[in-house]
Amino acid sequence: MTSQNSKTSNRWLQPRRVTVIAMHTFTQLVRMKVFYFLSVFALIVIAANFLDLPQFNGPEAIGVGELQMLKSTCMGVMKLFAVVFVIAATALLLPKDVEDRTLYTILAKPVPRLDYLVGKIAGVLLLVFVSLLLMDLLMTVVLSFRTNHLLVDQLSWAEARGWTQEAIDSERRDIIAQGPTWSFQGAVFAIFLQSAIIGAVALLLSTFSTSTLFTIILSFLIYLIGHFQADAADYYKATAEAGSNAFTTTMTKLLSLIFPNFQLFNVIDAVIEGIPMTMNAIISLTGLSLFYVVLYTMLSWFVFSDKEF
Repeated sequence: MTSQNSKTSNRWLQPRRVTVIAMHTFTQLVRMKVFYFLSVFALIVIAANFLDLPQFNGPEAIGVGELQMLKSTCMGVMKLFAVVFVIAATALLLPKDVEDRTLYTILAKPVPRLDYLVGKIAGVLLLVFVSLLLMDLLMTVVLSFRTNHLLVDQLSWAEARGWTQEAIDSERRDIIAQGPTWSFQGAVFAIFLQSAIIGAVALLLSTFSTSTLFTIILSFLIYLIGHFQADAADYYKATAEAGSNAFTTTMTKLLSLIFPNFQLFNVIDAVIEGIPMTMNAIISLTGLSLFYVVLYTMLSWFVFSDKEF
């Protein structure tokens, strides 16, 4: 019986064990006061939009433009917060566990190193998800308030100037399209998926890096490369000689495999313009994110399994 329990406890990816590590990581990050600043900063920027109510003394496009600017600002803050938070948090976790000797206690139980890594990245992503959810809820309230205010004022302005009913209905549809929609929620989810990938990248770098600063800087570089790798690949294919097409194709695919194409996650501009985000797009981004998160986590395990503690 003891031998059987020992074999069971040493199995990889035990849900209960991973959950315990993830919740410990979640609690550990919440206690880091530096991240309170990021959360408060993001919430203040979003909530500050209450203070600047729209004034209508010009063309009808001004009101819709203000809603677009509101969404652009708030989504930009969410994206900045998610990327900075996930990189900094992941880069700090392993060195902090080593410094506090928590890692030695966990691995001595014994806990498979894969479970430890999965629990760590899950804890980070859980906190990012909760933070984005809170900001999303606040943003939805703000956007609903501004949209309703705009509908009343803008439509009254249009009726006072003798607009036709067809023009007024069209204006109403344009304003409602800029309010809270499922596409807006999909864009926030895309921000989370992007942060999950870069978090897995930071996890991989932290397994062999001895410097937290190096991990953070290199993670940001990879994040930037991911935004430009598609353009660079297209340029390289366009300028390459005809005889090197096979080599170019191979290198392009290898580059795309190593560095995710983060341009695929830039759905914010389309959503801000009122273009609906389809369910197929959300499913595709989710599948792509799962692929890279699993890939980088397994690579992290490969590196981490050979380290001596």
